[in-house]
Amino acid sequence: MTDIWFKTGEATVLAKDGQATDAMPEVLIGSVRGPAGQAFASMMGQSAGHTRMFVVRDLNQQVRPATMMTCKVTIPSAAYVELLGGVVQGAMGDAIVDCLSEGILPKDQADELCMIIMVWLDPRCPEDPNLDRADLYRTNYEATKLAISRAMTGKPTADELIANRKSVKHYALDGVVEY
Repeated sequence: MTDIWFKTGEATVLAKDGQATDAMPEVLIGSVRGPAGQAFASMMGQSAGHTRMFVVRDLNQQVRPATMMTCKVTIPSAAYVELLGGVVQGAMGDAIVDCLSEGILPKDQADELCMIIMVWLDPRCPEDPNLDRADLYRTNYEATKLAISRAMTGKPTADELIANRKSVKHYALDGVVEY
């Protein structure tokens, strides 16, 4: 068994046209005995506007490795919490279990690891009468699985980042900064 001490990953999966269901999870994976475990334990209390909850697939179905999800932004409403603790949480839970079944996460270490996933849910989602919950599920499932896979494989590598330094730029910098 290899000690997994501190691995990080992130991913973005874009919504289908007309939806604000982009998913952008950031994940920390590590031993319950290390810094990830310490961070996990320190998140057991609540912080105003930043609800923290275990990832569960459904009632009485907490995932392994134990995973804490928290929102990257202040939660504006109960409707937001409902989506976060419903569709988004379910999608993330399914992705985690699939990562175990596919060997992306080591099943033999499921009780020795913990994860923290920071989640972003567009504030427009709860107010959108045409919200496509299936797309919200899809983007969060795919992005969670990809973020975990990247964490476990160390992607992108330092060499990949150096190689694409001049060809990849942050989308928000388009036209702002010349490379």
